[in-house]
Amino acid sequence: MKLVKAENQIEFLCSEKIESIHAFSTRVGGVSELTHTASLNLAFGRGDERETVLKNLSIFASAVGFDAEKLVSVHQIHSADVRVVDNSHAGQGYIIKEDFECDGYVTNTSGLAVGVKTADCVPILMEGYGESGDVCCVGAAHAGWRGTVSGIAVKCLEKMRTLGTVRVRIAIGPAICGKCFEVRADFYDAVSEILGAELTEKYVLHDDKKTGVWHTDLRRMNKDFLVSAGVDERDIDISEDCTCCLPERYFSHRYSGGKRGTQLSVIVMP
Repeated sequence: MKLVKAENQIEFLCSEKIESIHAFSTRVGGVSELTHTASLNLAFGRGDERETVLKNLSIFASAVGFDAEKLVSVHQIHSADVRVVDNSHAGQGYIIKEDFECDGYVTNTSGLAVGVKTADCVPILMEGYGESGDVCCVGAAHAGWRGTVSGIAVKCLEKMRTLGTVRVRIAIGPAICGKCFEVRADFYDAVSEILGAELTEKYVLHDDKKTGVWHTDLRRMNKDFLVSAGVDERDIDISEDCTCCLPERYFSHRYSGGKRGTQLSVIVMP
């Protein structure tokens, strides 16, 4: 992925594998002045005034090239719920109050943008191509550990296939890396209840049994699940940036102890 520095000082990442307008935001270039949200916080409820968040959204949208009033990004609940959205949902989550909650979106409505908010969890953007070779739909998923092990990435892919997708290109954005994502035995047990012991042994690694510390790489899990669902590995682009390792570039829930701003990852249906 490449880092783009826009004229309005916004910095974001984009993937060369995806043709549609899209971006993974950083924390650089906004107007938030609180220490923990400075400077491009893109979520409500983090200490910024509503007007500040909307100004940040406007600046980000201008830099990336999408209409903020046509963005759908509602309250996230760490689920595997993916919704098909259209113009009737435009603006929900930012401009107007949402009437539903979820963690993933698919749309084939031209000009509509879908976005997910993260600060260590995995943002996944998808671009689906139909039989004609043209983009037929796009999708976005917020994959925290619960969403990841519940298969939100594959569920998003399945929704896209119902809209005519025969090939998909995917960008997995900045997220906490496996070394930084330390977990305990209760996490192992919770994952094992969903994935079973064999897959849990593969993805939740007990580096030192004496300390009781475990590690897991959510980006790798999502990639592997997508490949198992039929996605060509060559069509998956993964950012190497760790949100926890790079606190000057990204907001990180783990690094900051929960007092932080939030990134937004967006893709627009052509």
